[in-house]
Amino acid sequence: MAIEKPLPDHQAAEELARYAAARKSTLVSVVINLILTVLQVTVGIFARSQALVADGIHSLSDLLADFVVLFASHHGRKAPDDDHHYGHQRYENAASLVLGLLLLAVGAGMLISAASKFNDPESIPQVHAIALWVALFTLVCKEGLFRYMLGIAKKVRSTMLVANAWHARSDAASSLVVALGIGGNMLGYPLLDPVAALFVGLMICRTGGQFAWSALSDLMDKAADEEEVSKIRTTLLATPGITGLHDLRTRKMGDMIVVDVHLEVDGDLNVRDGHNIALEARARVMAEHPVLNVMTHVDPV
Repeated sequence: MAIEKPLPDHQAAEELARYAAARKSTLVSVVINLILTVLQVTVGIFARSQALVADGIHSLSDLLADFVVLFASHHGRKAPDDDHHYGHQRYENAASLVLGLLLLAVGAGMLISAASKFNDPESIPQVHAIALWVALFTLVCKEGLFRYMLGIAKKVRSTMLVANAWHARSDAASSLVVALGIGGNMLGYPLLDPVAALFVGLMICRTGGQFAWSALSDLMDKAADEEEVSKIRTTLLATPGITGLHDLRTRKMGDMIVVDVHLEVDGDLNVRDGHNIALEARARVMAEHPVLNVMTHVDPV
């Protein structure tokens, strides 16, 4: 039977806060997307707006993304065990990859749908004005949801929540396209809808591609950014007894960092003293930075 190894107190508290924030923001997103899906599809059918119905289906896809986030948040907070010595944080990387691919799929769908409308613009029916009001209401809700989720994501430093927040922003953009398309339809310019949809579809594909590539890079042991590495180096060098360091390497594990480093200490120190210096350096880095673990090697100089 696998025996879980508890995280340090401060890391356990951070993981609990991240999970609580992810769960709360995602449940808010679930409720909003469920309401908007029912509203958009119902009014879209009544008002004969294919664009509004499509946007409702788009909101439905967000529910799938929300459940992916809830799943990853639940499993990603598990402590290290015998099968996962570094924990389960990479559930978040995998979830971000799924969200990025979902954005790519939604963007591609919008491009195909927009392109198909150029074939027969005259067949587009006259849309009822209520569809425009629902589209504008959806736009406001989605933009508000984006700002709310992004604020929480930055607060708890979760790339997965950032990805989901930008998914909400892509929905706001698609709702803007729908509003423009419906307005153009009412003014006698049906081609405004597919033209605007092409631009937004490209934007969504670009955003999805960026998130998918970033998540894939993290899954391939991408190093932490230079600014964070520099801060870790400064903390290590500030530890009493350390005269230098080399071979400082990092890799991402979810939103945490795993560090490997060779520490240089006075060669006249005994093994116990050198070991204690390394322990102090490790404790400082894990307390001051989003670091999951520090593997040290002591070199006498």
